[in-house]
Amino acid sequence: MSCQHGLLLLDKPEGLTSNAALQRAKRILGIKKAGHTGSLDPIATGLLVLLFGEATKVSDYILNADKSYRATLRLGQTTNTGDREGEILEDKPVAVNRADVEAILPRFLGEIAQIPPMYSAIKQGGKPLYELARKGIEVERAPRQVRIDGLRLVALSDKRLVVDVDCSKGTYIRSLAMDLGTALGCGAHVEELRRTVTGPFRIEDALTLDALAESHKQGECPLKAMDLALEYLPAVTLTENTAYYLRQGQGVVVAHAPSLGRIRLYGPGEQFLGLGEVMDDGKVAPRRLMSVN
Repeated sequence: MSCQHGLLLLDKPEGLTSNAALQRAKRILGIKKAGHTGSLDPIATGLLVLLFGEATKVSDYILNADKSYRATLRLGQTTNTGDREGEILEDKPVAVNRADVEAILPRFLGEIAQIPPMYSAIKQGGKPLYELARKGIEVERAPRQVRIDGLRLVALSDKRLVVDVDCSKGTYIRSLAMDLGTALGCGAHVEELRRTVTGPFRIEDALTLDALAESHKQGECPLKAMDLALEYLPAVTLTENTAYYLRQGQGVVVAHAPSLGRIRLYGPGEQFLGLGEVMDDGKVAPRRLMSVN
C-alpha cells in the first residue's frame, strides 16, 4: 500500500477542532487530499478516523458507523451548551446514589428521540444552530431518532458521574447528559468526553499527534488499509480479465458472488479495487473504484 492512501487512527487532543487536528496530520505526513469522519467537539478527546488519498472514497461507511464514548458528567449544573464551556443556567444540590443511576439508565436504551442542542452544527434556515445560539436566539428543533445500544455506569463520586455509551451515528452525548440530569432531578452537563470506538476501530490503536510525527520521522507508514472500514461487506475476488472489464465500467459475471447488495472487490494478488454491487441480473457492477496502482 502506498503511504499516500489509507486510514489514520488519531487520538485527538483536547482543545483542537477535528479540522485543526486533520490539518496538523496533513502537514506531518505531507499529504494534501484528506478528510475526517465524525467531528469531535474541541473539549472532546479520542478516536478520530482520518482518511488520506483514495481512502476518502469510503468516508460514508465510517461516518455511518456506530460509536462508543466515555463521558464524565458534572451533576447538579445545567449549561446552555450542555457541556462545561457553556453558561451555567441552574445549580442544584446533588443527592444521587448508584441505585438511582442504575434505575434510570435502562430508560435510555434502544431507539430514543433526541432534541439536538442549540449549540450544534445542524442547519436550520440555512444557518448552523450554533450561530443562532450565539446571538441568543433559540428555535424549535425537531427530535431525531437515535439508538443507544449500551449505557453503563463506570463511576459515581461526589458530583461526577462517569458512563460508557455505545450508540448510533448522530447521537448527541450532550443531549443525553442533559436528559440523564433531568431524570436524576439535579441536572447535568458533559465535563469530559472521550470517543473510544468508531465502527471496527478502537482508541487503543490510535496515535497521538506527537507519536504520528515521530513515526513519520522514523520513515514508518502509519496508515492502515482503507478496506478495513468495509470488512462487514462480503468480499469478491476477480480474475485479471474480469477486473479489466469492471475497470472499464462494465458489469461482469463472477462465480460464487453474493446474491444482492454492496461488496468489496479485489483483483489478483488481493489488490483492493473498490466497491461494487451485485445487480438483479447477477452481474457485479462497479460503484466506487480506487485509483491506486
